[in-house]
Amino acid sequence: MHAATFTDLSIVIAIGVLISLFMRLIRQPMIIGYILTGVIVGPTVLRVIDTTESIEVFSQFGIALLLLIVGLGLNPRVIKEVGKIAALIGIGKVVLATAGGYLVGRMFGYSDLASLYIGISLSFSSTIIILKLLSDKKEQNRLYGKISIGFLLVEDLIATLVLIAVSATGNGGFTLVDFSNLLIKSILLIGGLVVVRGLILPRLNKIIANSQEFLFLFAIGWGLGIATLFSWAGFSLEIGALIAGVTLASLPYAQEISSRLKPLRDFFIILFFISLGSHLILADVVDILPRAIFLSVLVLVGNPLIVMTIMGLSGYTKKTSFKAGIAGAQVSEFSFIMLLLANQLGQVSTEVLSLITVVALITVAVSSYVIIYSDQLYNYFERYLVMFERKKVRSEREHREHYELVLFGYHKGGREFLHIFEQLNKKHVVVDYDPSVIDILDGKQTPYVYGDVTDMELLSEINLEASKLIVSVITDFPTNKFLAQWLATHNPRAVFISTADSIEQAAELYELGVSYVVLPHFLGTEKIGTFIKHSGLKKSEFKQYREKHLVYLQTHFEEFNQSE
Repeated sequence: MHAATFTDLSIVIAIGVLISLFMRLIRQPMIIGYILTGVIVGPTVLRVIDTTESIEVFSQFGIALLLLIVGLGLNPRVIKEVGKIAALIGIGKVVLATAGGYLVGRMFGYSDLASLYIGISLSFSSTIIILKLLSDKKEQNRLYGKISIGFLLVEDLIATLVLIAVSATGNGGFTLVDFSNLLIKSILLIGGLVVVRGLILPRLNKIIANSQEFLFLFAIGWGLGIATLFSWAGFSLEIGALIAGVTLASLPYAQEISSRLKPLRDFFIILFFISLGSHLILADVVDILPRAIFLSVLVLVGNPLIVMTIMGLSGYTKKTSFKAGIAGAQVSEFSFIMLLLANQLGQVSTEVLSLITVVALITVAVSSYVIIYSDQLYNYFERYLVMFERKKVRSEREHREHYELVLFGYHKGGREFLHIFEQLNKKHVVVDYDPSVIDILDGKQTPYVYGDVTDMELLSEINLEASKLIVSVITDFPTNKFLAQWLATHNPRAVFISTADSIEQAAELYELGVSYVVLPHFLGTEKIGTFIKHSGLKKSEFKQYREKHLVYLQTHFEEFNQSE
C-alpha cells in the first residue's frame, strides 16, 4: 500500500472514531456516524480522500465477508421455509417500484431511459444495511428477518441480471451466445463447488479444524476466492460470497468460522458506509434536493406498502408484514454500481447519478432509525395496519419450529435447566432478550430466539401452544404472570415452571395454573438446611461442600466473563 494511501486511511479511521464517539454520546445509530464520516472526509468537506478508490476496495472486503457469514447461516430448511414468499416479494417489489419510479421520473421531465434507470434504482433494497441492522438487533432468525433476507437475495439475483444487461448494451447487446456462455460458466462453477464440498472438504475436516489460525485463513481464502470466481464469470461479488458461505454451512466448523470472521467483517463494513457518504457532493444537492426528497418519500413509504400488501394477501400477520416491509425502505448499493456503469456508457447524466446518491443517503439514514425502532413504530401504527391483514390469518405453523421444551431466560438458574433439557434429548430452545446471553448461546450452538417474552408474535413463532414443558427463570413477576395467563388460554396442558420473589407472588402464580413455582431464597435455605441435617455439623463436610460450590460459581462466572 502506498504511504499516502495509508496516511489517508488512518486519518479517515481517526475521524470515524471521533464522530462515532459523538454518536454514541447522543445515542444515535452508529451507521449514521459512519456515513457522516464519509461526507466529511470526502471531496465535499475536508477532501482527505479526493478519490474513493482505496476505501471502496476495502469496503468490498466487508461486503464479501458479510455475505459469506450470511451464507454460513443458510440451509435448505430456511430456503424452503420462506422461499415462496421471498420470491413473490422480490419480483413484485422490483416490478411495482420500477413502474412507480419510472412514472415519477417522467413527471420530473427525464427521458424514458433515464426514468427507467431511476425506477430500477429505487426498486432494490440494500442488502448490506438490512443485514447489518438485523445482525445488530439479533433478529435475523425471526420470521420477518428470514423473509427480509430471502427477498433481498431474490433482488440481488435480479440486480445481477440487470447489471449484465446494462453492461451488454455497451458491448452491442446481449446475445444468445452471451447467455449460453453465462449459463455454462454458472453450471461449471456451481458443479465444481458441489464436487469440492461433497468429496474433498469432508476429507480435510481434521486438517482444517485442528488449527484455529488455519481455519481463519481458510475461511477468508475460500470466501474471497469463490466471490472472485463468480465475479470473473459475470455474476456479482455478493452472489459469489453468499454461495461460498452456503457451501460451508453444514460443515461442523461453520459456527466457529462465523464467530471468528465477525470482527474482521465489522471493520471492513465500516469502510463501506464511509465510502457511501463520500459520494455526496454538496454542490449538486441544492438543485436536486426537492426531487430527492420526493423520491426518498416514495422509497420510504412505497416500498414498505408493496411488501406489506403482498404479505397481507399471502396471509401473514400485520406485524410480520410491517417489520419486513420497513426493512426494505432504502436504496441498494447495486443502484450505485448500475448508474455508474450507465453513466460511463452515456445512458444517464451525472445529475441522475447525483440524484439517486442523495436519495440513497436520505433513505439509508432514515431507514436505519426505522428498523432500529420498528417495535415502537409498530405499536404506534398498529391500529392503521388492519387493512394489511386478512380477517382469517393463515396458519403459520408450517413456518414454525416445534419445541417440546422452552426456557425463558438464562442468567439466573437457566443454565441448570438447559443442562437438564440437553440430557432429556428433546428439541428445545432458549428465549432471551440479553445480547450477552445470545452470544453465549450462539457460541455453544444452543438453539435460541432473541426477543421479548411478552411479544405474542414471538410466542406464536416458537409454537409455544404445542410445547410440553415451559420454564421461566425470569425474575420479573408481571412477565411470568403474562406467561401463565397466556398458557392458561393457549396451552393449558403444558407443564409450566416459574420463579417468584415472594410467597404472595407464588400464591398468585399457582392460582393462575402454574405447575411449580421456584422461590430462590427459600430454595437456598432449604438446600443448606438439608445439608446440615446430613453433615452431622462436621466442619470437614462443610469444607468439601464449600469447595464444590466455589468450583461451580467460578465456572458460572467465567462463562459470562468471556462473553463480555
